[in-house]
Amino acid sequence: MWFIAINMLLGDRAKYLGLIFGIAFTAFLVTFAASYFCGFMTRGFALIAENSFADVWVMDPAVSSVEQNTGLPPWALERVRNVEGVRSALPLAVASAEARFPGGRFQSFQVIGVDDATLAGLPPLLPSAAGPAAVSVLRAPTAVAVSSGGSSGKLDTPQRSHRGWPTWRSDAATPSRELAAGDELILNDRTVHIAATANALPRFPPRPLLYMPLSRARALLPERRPVTFVLVRAAAGLDTASLAARIEARTGLRARTAAQFREDTVRWFLINSEDVGDIASMLVLAMSVGFGVTGIMLYMFTIENLPQYAVLCAMGTQRRTLLAMICMQAAVSALIGTGLGFGLCAIAGQFADVAGYPFRVMWFTPLLGAAMVLIISVVGAALSARPVLRLQPVLVFSNR
Repeated sequence: MWFIAINMLLGDRAKYLGLIFGIAFTAFLVTFAASYFCGFMTRGFALIAENSFADVWVMDPAVSSVEQNTGLPPWALERVRNVEGVRSALPLAVASAEARFPGGRFQSFQVIGVDDATLAGLPPLLPSAAGPAAVSVLRAPTAVAVSSGGSSGKLDTPQRSHRGWPTWRSDAATPSRELAAGDELILNDRTVHIAATANALPRFPPRPLLYMPLSRARALLPERRPVTFVLVRAAAGLDTASLAARIEARTGLRARTAAQFREDTVRWFLINSEDVGDIASMLVLAMSVGFGVTGIMLYMFTIENLPQYAVLCAMGTQRRTLLAMICMQAAVSALIGTGLGFGLCAIAGQFADVAGYPFRVMWFTPLLGAAMVLIISVVGAALSARPVLRLQPVLVFSNR
């Protein structure tokens, strides 16, 4: 019976290919959308991932993610350091500022101020034409490190060499290159020198980044509350969750472990990001196409093969065997289509990664795609089984 079911499936190549295409499209789109979602969620908490040494993040009680933040009171750092079980506590400042490029163009940057003494929180620096860059280059006056932060074309500066700031203004036709060590920017009417390029993790949403010591960030961006987060390392052997609860009880500030803060940030994006709606639309489209193509094709297969089912039924084949044949056809189509869909997703993921789009395949994303295909296949098989359950061989043979 299984051999007969497969031959019936392959008998009409056009409908068979259409069925495979519908299932492959569903598996591809669901897996790609889930992987894209995981990619931009991972980039959403890139600041937390960059500071992996921090066991606990301390912030204002109203802060719920790295995207939505505000400054801490001046006493926060010392009070956190005095909590029992805190091995070290370092400040981290996060702010936004507009910088002027040579040629007059403005660009918004996220400014990240790291601890002056340790420079903890500064990503590795990329080597320049002069050789490897050490973090000590940021200790020079007015020195900063720059990173694209996952953006494209935001760091373009005119190629024209100059001394000081030119009086001319660049336009779209002006030859440009990417900002590099030795260039200058104007930040709040003060000149800063690019000392290195930081190998920072891409952000979501993408944005250019400027790294500098906290004292320089305070001088360039006068804020009443310059410190945004306090990064805490727990004493050896101390549970980080219990330390976070202790900090909250002693200081009245919000303290979250790194894992908890990641979850908070993901939850914030789920509620506030418009991209979640776009991904939901992709999933609805995938399910609609999958249900439509798979259900219609399986139903057409069943209707066209009713004479064969009638013959088998007249020969004494039980109805459950006929239903098993339909399920067999749906299962074979689902396996082949799912494999093709996963392969297309892997290829598209490589192109997305090269293009700089957030794309990350997690362990559950293929399972989600396979689950959606399973649901569609089961529903399609159920719809196709209805004519077989109502089959009357006499009516089929009499063309009624």
